[in-house]
Amino acid sequence: MKQLSLFPEEDLDPRPPVTANWNLWHGCTRASAGCLHCYMYRRDEAVGRDPSVVQKTDSFDLPVRVLRSGKNKGRYKIPPGSHIYTCFSSDFFHRDADAWREEAWAMMRERSDCTFFMITKRPERIGDHLPADWGPGFEHVTIAVTCENREMADRRLPVYLALPLFHHSVMVEPMLSAVDLRPYIADYRDVSGAPILEHVSVGGESGPDARPCDYAWVLDLHTQCKENGISFYYHQTGAKLIKDGKTYNIPRPLQHSQAHKAGLDLP
Repeated sequence: MKQLSLFPEEDLDPRPPVTANWNLWHGCTRASAGCLHCYMYRRDEAVGRDPSVVQKTDSFDLPVRVLRSGKNKGRYKIPPGSHIYTCFSSDFFHRDADAWREEAWAMMRERSDCTFFMITKRPERIGDHLPADWGPGFEHVTIAVTCENREMADRRLPVYLALPLFHHSVMVEPMLSAVDLRPYIADYRDVSGAPILEHVSVGGESGPDARPCDYAWVLDLHTQCKENGISFYYHQTGAKLIKDGKTYNIPRPLQHSQAHKAGLDLP
């Protein structure tokens, strides 16, 4: 793929970066307990759509689309420097998308002027489905893994942390139990001795059938990260939060703001 551009390289794009969503395929199959109340399943089933069917979407080539008119004609529709959330209505490494993944990598390679962030519950498929020129990883691409409980952490992290990724990030969401990352922080370190794991993000479960998240689990993960210089983000409480033995039912509009008020985020 090649950008259609009417501008010389030195003519910098004047537009500010944006945050974009790129759902290049849609549909998934449940992989573990964290998928039980998947929001994508709820939404698809509400409109009579089968959420287990994986299909390419009309947005497949979104990152490389260019403007065909206006003063920025010829530039990419998504400006340089943008952050692109990738494949959040499926799993990028789902086997039913194998036929399309090489083209997806090619688009991400072309748009190395942006950053891409994706989350998978299938780390065992990553190694065999990286592009040939991946090397130690594409610096502008983050592949995060979900570990919603201790069982999934112990199953997925030994696979995930051994992969050649430029960034290693763990999403503990929906948080369904206490998760001990200490063994993996200790055992997987780079040549300087720093943990390979860079970032941990935590969130409780939302939705009408949400399972509870105990705030003590969140605090323990926060401590693990703080002790080891790992970035930490508590992004939502979930609908049912247990704190000091009491269960709080938190409305959806307040779940992010209440988590932020806890003051647990670490850069």
